[in-house]
Amino acid sequence: MSPDRPVGALFRRFRDRLAADRAAVAERAGDGGPAAAPPTGSTTARLVGSAESVSRATGAGAGVGRTDAGARDAGLTPHPPRDAAPTARRRRGGKGGGRGGEQLTVPPAEFTSYYGRPVLKPPVWRWDIAAYLFTGGLAAGSSMLAAGGQLTGRPALRRAGRVTSLAAVSASAYFLINDLGRPSRFHHMLRVAKVTSPMSVGTWILSAFGPAAGLAAIAEAAPRLPERGLLGLVRRLLPPTGHAAGLVAAVTAPALATYTGVLLADTAVPSWHEAYPELPVIFAGSALASGAGVGLLAAPPGQAGPARRMAVAGAALELWGAHRVENRLGLLSEPYADGTPGRLLRAGRALTAAGVAGALVGRRSRLLSAASGGALLAAAVCTRFGIFHGGVASARDPKYTVVPQRERADRRA
Repeated sequence: MSPDRPVGALFRRFRDRLAADRAAVAERAGDGGPAAAPPTGSTTARLVGSAESVSRATGAGAGVGRTDAGARDAGLTPHPPRDAAPTARRRRGGKGGGRGGEQLTVPPAEFTSYYGRPVLKPPVWRWDIAAYLFTGGLAAGSSMLAAGGQLTGRPALRRAGRVTSLAAVSASAYFLINDLGRPSRFHHMLRVAKVTSPMSVGTWILSAFGPAAGLAAIAEAAPRLPERGLLGLVRRLLPPTGHAAGLVAAVTAPALATYTGVLLADTAVPSWHEAYPELPVIFAGSALASGAGVGLLAAPPGQAGPARRMAVAGAALELWGAHRVENRLGLLSEPYADGTPGRLLRAGRALTAAGVAGALVGRRSRLLSAASGGALLAAAVCTRFGIFHGGVASARDPKYTVVPQRERADRRA
């Protein structure tokens, strides 16, 4: 440092002042008296105070506090406490890595999130979307039941399926528009057709299914029209038109029943996204079971044969899919087994088994068939709401987002 610069002059004055303070301390000590403390505010006073505090803290001088008891006697509070047994030791890295460890007073690190906040935003969908999942499946299953009654000559089964299908698809349109907020938004979704978007595909499926199901249901009112005049012509044209519309609705029904499962699996919600192979299967089985429940409730036992077969097929698909999502997903199966989702899905399994058993046993009992149909409908409600609430629960807990991501990263590494 150049002596001509101001900084050099400051440093020289600091050095001279420090040497003068040290000489004064040494002179007082050489006279035989106690070593007087340096003047308050001097550099030596600050250095001496720091050295003394370091000596006490590290146990190198008088009044040390190596233990909690010694610290209390000396008026010190050691940190961390020296009497406590070490909870963990960590080896130091670098050159001194083999000469000891550093004492830790914290437990091993576990998973945490940033102040416990969710990593994902939970779905903004409310109960009306869960109800939409049920009514859409009910409409699809009822239209397939109606087609079965139409092709096998069972008018009671056909009539019950068509009327229920129209009522269910109307309820689905209401729930969907209620979630969108304005009816015009549903119309705006029809301006484009995007194959890669389950929502866009589902809108077009619902738009194709709804008019066909409505026309088939209206055809059931043909016998009530007059036989002559313009209404008589309508009476003669409605049955064949209704038969064709009923078959169109039955053809589009599987897509209507399963696209909602694809829609949920296409989101970032962990327990929905990971269950992408099972959700369409569960929803297809639930749709078949709910349609069979309508047939068992409304048709006499002599005409309920297709409904019983649908109940067995739907129950098999639904129970298989529910078992898979509760056991295959590992950590992400927990939301489907705990809390409200777990209770709903367990109730759905029990009601499905009871409904199928009653349908098979009560072939000649109208009361037992009706009770079985009610059990199958209730099972479909429990299953759809259980799947819905399970996905919402997995989005709210950050554990279900971060832990599987870390496991996948470790496997790739």
